[in-house]
Amino acid sequence: MTTISRQQISELRGATVYDANREKIGSVEEVFLDEQTGEPEWVGLGTGFFGTKRVLVPLAGATPAEDGLYVPYPKDQVKDTPDIDADELSTDTEQALYSHYGLDYSFAPSETGLPAGSAEGTGAEERSGTVTRSEEELAVGKQDVTAGRARLRKWVETEPVEADVELRHETARVTREPIDEPVSGAEIGEDAVDVELRQERPVVEKKAVAKERVGLEKDVETERQTVSDELRKERVEVEGDEAR
Repeated sequence: MTTISRQQISELRGATVYDANREKIGSVEEVFLDEQTGEPEWVGLGTGFFGTKRVLVPLAGATPAEDGLYVPYPKDQVKDTPDIDADELSTDTEQALYSHYGLDYSFAPSETGLPAGSAEGTGAEERSGTVTRSEEELAVGKQDVTAGRARLRKWVETEPVEADVELRHETARVTREPIDEPVSGAEIGEDAVDVELRQERPVVEKKAVAKERVGLEKDVETERQTVSDELRKERVEVEGDEAR
């Protein structure tokens, strides 16, 4: 099983936390230590879908990596963890957490009477009574979404056209040539001669000819926008006899 040493605690703060399905579930805001061994035991998560709920995930079986911390629990199981409203874990609270994550709970007492520790800090400071002050930070990212759609479409329309063409046709013309000579054996009677007349007529045919190639290209433009939100910040004040 992978163990996380105290020297790695500073690297855990703010690290992205991924569930058993490698899906992002939040980031590390707090680290809780075991009172007996002083080793990291729990991490407190900060994420949007938890709202104001304080969520703890055991480090047992967790694997640190360059891109964050991987825990062997699904997001739904982490989401349904018991809410923690104190900076130190009571025996009942930690037992409920162990049960929720299916871990074996040890009743071995610690110096403070608790089986497990409180949020990271020196032992003397924690036992004298401390609170952890947290505040939200604005993390602005970018998401690629569909902003619209451009379509290149062609259709067919019909328009009338005219074209002039010269056509030739044959006509019959009578010619007369005087003849003044005797003809032997000539008979006077009826006769007929046929002459074929020809003409041109227009013939129309259509053919498709490529005239233009039209395409769509995408350009990238950059614009600057200002995002705004409200961040919560915890404050600490002392009530009662401060001198005492």
